[in-house]
Amino acid sequence: MSHTSLALTLALGATLALPHAADAFSGKKNTRVNPVNDKVFEVIIKNSSRSTDYWCGAADYARRGLGADWRARIYIARTRGQSVTTNRRSAVHFTLDPASAPGADQIGIIRFGQLQEGDSMSVQQAHQYCTEPVPRNL
Repeated sequence: MSHTSLALTLALGATLALPHAADAFSGKKNTRVNPVNDKVFEVIIKNSSRSTDYWCGAADYARRGLGADWRARIYIARTRGQSVTTNRRSAVHFTLDPASAPGADQIGIIRFGQLQEGDSMSVQQAHQYCTEPVPRNL
């Protein structure tokens, strides 16, 4: 194999290993979801800092993107931080696999507004945040 062929093969392999724009999922509440790996996905929100919008995006993706049951649990695998799939400053990593979420042994403990690793709720519970009204400034 020539050096050029080897370089092209390596470049193609590296490209296939990274998430692509085609893998992105556009969800409710102006969310975008990208797979981080085969167990973890990140929810990115445009122009919002509401923690409930992250849960909505995770539930919408789990249900429509992954086909998860309403009773399946969604876990926070990484709290709010820099996106690893985009250049956005804020993303939260979620998983349906408790082994991929630090602190997931504390099932049912939710600290609203804090988005702590290991926090979890059912897809159905999280999906309720997709239907809550957007607050208006009076």
